[in-house]
Amino acid sequence: MSSTALYLRLVRHVRPYWRTFGLGVLGIIVVAATEPALPALLKPLLDGVFVAKDETVIRWTPVLIVGLFVVRGLAEYVAQFALSWVGNRLVMDLRGLMFHKLLTLPAHYYDDQTSGTLISKLTFDVMQVTAAATSVLMAIFKESLVIVGLLAWMLWLNWKLTLLALVMAPVIVLVVRTISVRLRTTSRTVQSQMGEMTQVIQETIEGHRVVKLFGGQDYEQKRFDTQANNVRRQLMRQIAATAANVPIVQLVAALALATIVYLATQQSNADQITVGGFVSFIAAMLMLTAPLKRVTSVNEPLQRGLAAAESVFALIDQASERDTGTIDPGRVRGEIRFEQVRFAYAADGRHALQDIDLIIAPGETVALVGASGSGKTTLANLVPRFYQPTGGRIRLDGQDIAGLKLAALRANIALVSQDVVLFNDTVAANIAYGTMKRASRADIVAAAEAAHAMEFIRQMPDGLDTMVGENGVKLSGGQRQRLAIARALLKNAPVLILDEATSALDTESERHVQAALEVLMRGRTTIVIAHRLSTVERANRIVVLDQGRIVEIGSHGELLARGGSYARLYQIQFAHDPGTPR
Repeated sequence: MSSTALYLRLVRHVRPYWRTFGLGVLGIIVVAATEPALPALLKPLLDGVFVAKDETVIRWTPVLIVGLFVVRGLAEYVAQFALSWVGNRLVMDLRGLMFHKLLTLPAHYYDDQTSGTLISKLTFDVMQVTAAATSVLMAIFKESLVIVGLLAWMLWLNWKLTLLALVMAPVIVLVVRTISVRLRTTSRTVQSQMGEMTQVIQETIEGHRVVKLFGGQDYEQKRFDTQANNVRRQLMRQIAATAANVPIVQLVAALALATIVYLATQQSNADQITVGGFVSFIAAMLMLTAPLKRVTSVNEPLQRGLAAAESVFALIDQASERDTGTIDPGRVRGEIRFEQVRFAYAADGRHALQDIDLIIAPGETVALVGASGSGKTTLANLVPRFYQPTGGRIRLDGQDIAGLKLAALRANIALVSQDVVLFNDTVAANIAYGTMKRASRADIVAAAEAAHAMEFIRQMPDGLDTMVGENGVKLSGGQRQRLAIARALLKNAPVLILDEATSALDTESERHVQAALEVLMRGRTTIVIAHRLSTVERANRIVVLDQGRIVEIGSHGELLARGGSYARLYQIQFAHDPGTPR
């Protein structure tokens, strides 16, 4: 996207606040109008006071100067406040749009992006946009008006000398244009490096126990220092370009000024200009360098802001999760049919699933087993449409899930996984999450009781109102798992997906969680991804996957007796347990 198109799109987000923005622009106009008034006052002051000795001029000039600065100060305050207000609203709106987009992006987008980069976009990149949308606009508009006003006054005083001053304009434009390209490039690189540095920080914070236990402090420090140094180097490149910008422009202006001063003294000797006119012209000329400097200085925040806008709009323009469905099936019975289902990840094109044909009856529990990478989790992820099949179709109660409304489909599905997600909120809010937020206290307690969670919730200082900390850091693994089960129980969905729900738990915790799962699975169509023998044995059927294909289906006893893939997996995984029947 070109700079003009990018900037116009940015300004369109300011449109809802046009009244406040207009007030700020009005303040800018007043400030800009007062600028040429200062050198304009010098001519009558010098010619009227020191030459003509005019009493009226002597009496009113100080009053005009004070009045001029009062008006100028008020206008500058209004302009700054109004445009800063608009800028902060713009940041809030863009952050809102970006966060909304994050909520609607498909799963494969998150597979390709680091969380640090996405966080950096919402925190760092969007802040850079404010300057480009408001402060830069204010500077360009204000200083342009000041330059026009001063040039108009100079033309009225002496058009020959003014035209000479305009010779420096093409040189300044060339300098600014050359430096703009470098500034935009370095700004993009800074944003990228900031994302990588944020990722290092986030990983270190989240994995602080692993870092400490495995002595990774030096490694993480080096990683951070490297990324921080990369950010510093790119910022210094920005500063180098910006620092060269202003002195070059000022040098060009100084050469023009020196020439004009020389010619003006020649005109004065020939009585072609008065003392007041000469001083007024030189004052206007000197005052012209300040707005010229400010106009050229805005190039750096402008290019930085435009580079940030590219990053922000790139996220906003990402395609949201497709929801082409039009049917709301209401509460389903839970029959799931996989018909010649195939799936390949876009990254490598390799088929994770091939020709899957499977019927799961309502209320049936089916366990998916297989070696790591065999496609178990991928198959389960297709049911709630986290991913779209690349071939074949999946039916729910006879209806193709592609034709169901996404929200309606997911309302019929509950998930309990190994990686339990809890929010930094109360226990009750984590159980009654999302669409269940209006659940009664009694229903929340009933779900927690059924999940065997109330026994530890009652021991908490504030019971259900206890804050669980970031991702339930104050709870044990088993307790977090039981809260996730309570959440699924409260949802009361007819289809349940259990993804390694009892993995990595100690024996006591597994006993509680398993008891809670038995309550949860009762009467529901359940897809279980598990390695634990207790869950697999009790499934109505076990589906064995190998390299994305179904190689065996049957009950635990049938598959063991068959002596095929499942029996070999069983021997490998459970041979260490002498109490396991063979």
